[in-house]
Amino acid sequence: MYKINDLYDLTHSQAKDYLSKYEYPWQALKGIKDFIIELGETLGDEYQEVNEHVWIHKDAKVFDSAYIGSPCIIGAGTEVRHCAFIRGSALVGENCVIGNSVELKNVIIFDNVQVPHYNYVGDSILGYKSHMGAGSITSNVKSDKTLVVVKDRFNHEEIETGLKKMGAMLGDYVEVGCNSVLNPGTVIGINSNIYPLSRVRGVVPENSIFKELNDIVEKK
Repeated sequence: MYKINDLYDLTHSQAKDYLSKYEYPWQALKGIKDFIIELGETLGDEYQEVNEHVWIHKDAKVFDSAYIGSPCIIGAGTEVRHCAFIRGSALVGENCVIGNSVELKNVIIFDNVQVPHYNYVGDSILGYKSHMGAGSITSNVKSDKTLVVVKDRFNHEEIETGLKKMGAMLGDYVEVGCNSVLNPGTVIGINSNIYPLSRVRGVVPENSIFKELNDIVEKK
């Protein structure tokens, strides 16, 4: 089962020290809100606290029509586009794109991540230079409302998370194709690609191409 250091180069996030406290990335989800508030209080003059517990870097670009709830940190060079809806508990790194009509909630977004068009990302962590194609979403609650179990069928391993809400853990350099659904408890290894229109659940190996559940091939 992939652990935090298997999925992420932590030097590409202000959450480095926070994430380092955990073994698996989903273990960090419960504390994101408090962590952002604590981190925000330590930020320097290059950030402006535009509302209570909402810090935006002076080099970030936020469209007037975007909504940014508390707590939230927006990093340098990041663009938050028209009608983005950041509900809160969102740490967005540097040089990211949060696009039109994108919704974020309880997330850690590493540097250089693109979530550019009509995406929902909730209770998730997106690694460095990961990209979600237009319309792709992280589904964070099971239809039967039971607790999420992360299932790695390749290594015949299952881990009970104890969480009712868990979206997806995307490793660094992951590409998610348009209109894909990442089901609760999805974990995608580094440098992997997800075909458009995919329905993904469980663990996807690193350096692979997910075509469908029973057709996952190694990148060459």
